[in-house]
Amino acid sequence: MSVIAGIKKLQTYIGQQIIGQELLINRLLLALLADGHLLVEGAPGLAKTRAIKVLGDGIEGDFHRVQFTPDLLPADLTGTEIYRPQDGSFHFQQGP
Repeated sequence: MSVIAGIKKLQTYIGQQIIGQELLINRLLLALLADGHLLVEGAPGLAKTRAIKVLGDGIEGDFHRVQFTPDLLPADLTGTEIYRPQDGSFHFQQGP
């Protein structure tokens, strides 16, 4: 299967589950193809989270959602070194 055919199939798969959000679906696929990041914002109830979950299912990928709050730190997203007093070493705890 060609890349274009695969993307069309993925677009159809997402479109069958997310109705009326063609622009969102196209932007999700563009971000995926560009190996980039996408901040999805909008009013409640517009299937933003659902669309991303369906995309993750379609590519057999992982999905992690982070609720941004005022006290969120960069290390909460990227991960941090945790000290282990038992052996005096540090262990990297990856973020979501």
